[in-house]
Amino acid sequence: MKSTYKVLLAAFSLSVILALNVNAQVKTETKVEEGLASQTVKVETGEVVYVSGNDLIVKTDDGVLRHFPNVPDDKTVTVGGKELTIHDLKPGMKLQRTTITTATPRMITTVKTVTGKVWSVSPPNSVILTLEDGRTSPFTFPRARNSMSTARRPTLGASRKE
Repeated sequence: MKSTYKVLLAAFSLSVILALNVNAQVKTETKVEEGLASQTVKVETGEVVYVSGNDLIVKTDDGVLRHFPNVPDDKTVTVGGKELTIHDLKPGMKLQRTTITTATPRMITTVKTVTGKVWSVSPPNSVILTLEDGRTSPFTFPRARNSMSTARRPTLGASRKE
């Protein structure tokens, strides 16, 4: 019983050590760069054409009739400095809606660095490496590599088996 426990403990320890070794051979770095935020402001205006119960039809400045069915009772609009609900609106009232959208671009760059020798090449984007611990592992390069430095860009056609 004690020897079985020792064997299991040794196997578990070995698997943890191997797992840590595998992680050490493929190093991943991720960098996030945030750009400048930009805002777009959209102002829409229109005129109330028809109101019945909770249904509203508005004619926009470009002449399009827009139907707003089932407008909630608690939804308000400001007309002439007063907060009005759907039940306070009358045909001929002018409405204006301002929408402000803020967008912040983010560039996420992930670089994986692998240490090993080329065991097999499958152009255009796949390679099998022999890692430092003697195991072989397949790797696939992303197809869009235009952001990589040409000095460091891997070329699978020029790779060879050692």
